[in-house]
Amino acid sequence: MGFLEILSGFFGIVYTIAWSVSFYPQPLLSFRRRSTSGTTVDFPLINCLGFLAYFVSNATFYYSSLIRAQYAARYNGLTPTVHFNDITFAAHGLVLSVVTASQYLFPRAWGFAPSIGNRPSRPILGVFFGCVVGVGVVLFVVVGSPARDSADAAVDAWVWLDAIYAVSYVKLMVTLIKYTPQVMTNYRNRSTKGWSILQILLDFAGGILSIAQQGIDSYIQRDWSGITGNPVKFALGNASMVYDLVFMAQHYVLYSDAGGKPEERGPLLVRGDEERRVD
Repeated sequence: MGFLEILSGFFGIVYTIAWSVSFYPQPLLSFRRRSTSGTTVDFPLINCLGFLAYFVSNATFYYSSLIRAQYAARYNGLTPTVHFNDITFAAHGLVLSVVTASQYLFPRAWGFAPSIGNRPSRPILGVFFGCVVGVGVVLFVVVGSPARDSADAAVDAWVWLDAIYAVSYVKLMVTLIKYTPQVMTNYRNRSTKGWSILQILLDFAGGILSIAQQGIDSYIQRDWSGITGNPVKFALGNASMVYDLVFMAQHYVLYSDAGGKPEERGPLLVRGDEERRVD
């Protein structure tokens, strides 16, 4: 094994750890505050769908001999740039997204007081069901294709590979929009109170290493279809980093003096004109 292969594996491990750990600061912060105020359920809820799709697509690319054969036929004999750490990351992300979403949907079970943000917005629900319908349409087309089980026909016919791509694009769609409600919530509140910046810093580091790993893998294969053949993984890192930069700007620059950020230790109880902290 050469240096680049070792470096790729190292980047994969580190970005998996960074992205995996990034799921913990937000639910832990909410648990410590006994509140989800300042944040919205839209992010963890749509994340559940996104990581379910990501897990299914990654596991299929990694384990299915048919999908790998169809991929090879379409991309000049190459193999998908999906690693086992991608599967474990997706599974872990799904579990933590469900846990985080439950803090909003079932606040009393966590000992939280109900707060604004417990109900998903209509745009997020529209994206949620739109993605489900879109995948269903592609599955219908693939099932009706006579060449769906053929590897040789993967170049110019509808095959199961296209169905898996449709599932993977759900994760891409989710990533492109999932942070928007929280960005807008921070903007309206003029504060990042309740929103953990640590998860953003870890996400940003993971995005850089994920893209670096994919670039190394493509260079090793001497073919950049390692990126074009797996656009979701490439786009995930880029889209996440753009949002991460926005959150960093909000937290450290735009609302750095806002009353919310320093009070992430606990919720405030308001009585008349006085505020008292509950730690």
